[in-house]
Amino acid sequence: MRGPGLDKLRALADVVYEPWIEQRPLKLYDGPGLAKRLAAEKADILIVEGDFVSGPVFDLPLLALAATRGDPNNVDVAAATGAGVPVLRTPGRNADAVAELAVGLLIAVARHALPADADVRELQVFRDGTIPYQRFRGFELAGRTVALVGYGAVARALEWRLRGMGMNVVTYDPYVEGAGRDLRSVVEAADVVSLHAAVTAETIGFFGADQFSWMRPGSVFLNTARAKLADMDALVGALSSGRLAGAALDHFEGEQLPAGHPLLAMSNVVLTPHIGGATTETEARGAQMVADDIERLLAGQRPLYIVNPEVLGRNK
Repeated sequence: MRGPGLDKLRALADVVYEPWIEQRPLKLYDGPGLAKRLAAEKADILIVEGDFVSGPVFDLPLLALAATRGDPNNVDVAAATGAGVPVLRTPGRNADAVAELAVGLLIAVARHALPADADVRELQVFRDGTIPYQRFRGFELAGRTVALVGYGAVARALEWRLRGMGMNVVTYDPYVEGAGRDLRSVVEAADVVSLHAAVTAETIGFFGADQFSWMRPGSVFLNTARAKLADMDALVGALSSGRLAGAALDHFEGEQLPAGHPLLAMSNVVLTPHIGGATTETEARGAQMVADDIERLLAGQRPLYIVNPEVLGRNK
């Protein structure tokens, strides 16, 4: 957290700030650990990013709990609701950051930026007697069609950026008004397919062998959401067969690929380690959203981004 939002929090309350990403080694609290820390600090408001909030945390007299993420899946919301604790979230805080990375990944794949960079560093510009123009001939994005699968905050932030580059955009999301409802027709119409769905029981592995077979020959697959959305073996197969021109991923199960994974040897695949939201602006935006909603809550107003509004006004 940073910026005016953090300053506002400090004006609203006495703040004990422990940035989890700065811990060496990385430290995430579980429910008992958090409860112990909260009791020691005599805290009545809790804000987390990645810590797991459950169990004995809700035996404490919390006024509010906030998770600086769009989907607070690290919070036992049912337990919080049972204890009468409002749960706040920060939807869209990283939308611009992830959308910008998606644009960069797409360009990197289309223009072979990573292998070209490697040849320069290895002093192999004229590798095997060829010229770079021969080895790294790519394709332009203007005039091509991209399918955004999932039409939430990130997809909407990406859409106008891609349209600004001259791309045509089609969408699929059965839960968002105005988005397409037929996944196959959307995928078949696209030169680029970009995943932006949330991980639910319905979406885990929903983009598999059948869906990759619908993609146009020579198309590109992007996933800046979560690895669980796509069947990785099916993706490897689509790339190995030459059906896909390339792919870019920003997330993996367990946060990294295992040694020897086929994707690691593919020069037409760009891999980044879950850095889509890793910007100072994301941290500032999340802090501001949380601070504004805590201010509303303390003033007796309804927070804008509350997960369980049914607890408001309930006597604890």
